[in-house]
Amino acid sequence: MSEARPAGGVPRYAKPRAAGLFSRGFRPFFLAAGVYAVALMLYWLAWIEGAAPAIAGPFDPVSWHAHEVLFGVTGAAIAGFLLTAIPNWTGRLPLQGAGLAGLCGLWLAGRLAVATGTPADPWGAAAIDLSFPVIFLSVVAREILAGRNTRNLPMVAALAVFALANAITHAEAAGWAPPDGVEPGIGLRLGLATPVMLIVLIGGRITPSFTRNWLVKRGATRLPAAAGPVDGIAMACALVALLHLGVRPYDPWLALTAGAAATALALRLARWRGTATAAEPLLLALHIGYAWLPVGFATTAAAAAFPAIPLSAAFHAFGVGAIGTMTLAVMTRATLGHSGAALTADRWTLAIFAAITLAAFARLAAAIRPQDGPLLLALGAGGWILAYGLFSLTYGPRLLGRRDPGA
Repeated sequence: MSEARPAGGVPRYAKPRAAGLFSRGFRPFFLAAGVYAVALMLYWLAWIEGAAPAIAGPFDPVSWHAHEVLFGVTGAAIAGFLLTAIPNWTGRLPLQGAGLAGLCGLWLAGRLAVATGTPADPWGAAAIDLSFPVIFLSVVAREILAGRNTRNLPMVAALAVFALANAITHAEAAGWAPPDGVEPGIGLRLGLATPVMLIVLIGGRITPSFTRNWLVKRGATRLPAAAGPVDGIAMACALVALLHLGVRPYDPWLALTAGAAATALALRLARWRGTATAAEPLLLALHIGYAWLPVGFATTAAAAAFPAIPLSAAFHAFGVGAIGTMTLAVMTRATLGHSGAALTADRWTLAIFAAITLAAFARLAAAIRPQDGPLLLALGAGGWILAYGLFSLTYGPRLLGRRDPGA
């Protein structure tokens, strides 16, 4: 459907083509992210305790767990966000109805293929699983290019790297070995680096913007600093450190690049007046999610400098802390905003943020203090399940609700 680009915002919705769930991208994908985050963690715990068999697919249990958190849960959250944001960026109509349902079907087929495939046919599961990121990439590229929204072309590049990382992960499971100088497991590391870099970019755009708007409404005179050289330096440092982590995670020089990224991102965050948002947890959660980025890079630097600190601590600071917190912060805010509700956190939303924060600290501590591992792992998994379970239960009715034509 072609339509002239309006002066601002999405002009109108297409005529109803499906039930409310498929009226906007955030609805099915945010719901899928929430439900699947709980389901895979429950199965993971059951496997650890010996109460469930290992997944029969092409991955070993540990790789399956990491793959599905990244490409399953996080992939769904990214899809929901971009499919909702892009119409506002371009002025084009959102993907709705059968097209959106088909895209969701590809995501679900990937989850089933990875869980039920056989090691004897790893490429069959890979073909099914990769169909979603490839088609989604083409949808995003088409909309951004058709809308002449060149500012957001980096999103296309990021999704291409994310799809490539997924493909490499499948290739490694099938027996492919990376070239000399590249450590095995690069697929999963690039899969982690992509959403981290998206948080650096998009989180670095929306967090100070939403904070500024909120403070202005309250008559504040001290506002987040305008974008400047600090932001550019921080983004460049993060990109260099993530590439270094992806290719050479055990290189001692990683302490330098990751340390520089941690410092630059902390300075960037300090300019956004985060402490002034304590009265609104819905906004404070964005700052907390972003704060896990310098923590993750600092932990990466520490792991490179001190062998006693495992690199898995950094992976969980990024995965549970930054990605987990920012995902829930964005999903709660977007769901409220696009369903016409007030942008403020109720007690259930506050509990969601408290639970994911508990999960992040517990999982980080579990990697650093193996002697307390069982208790800390239980706290981490329990906090994750509680956070995403509460999101699914309390926000699920909104996501399943009637179409909201004006949102």
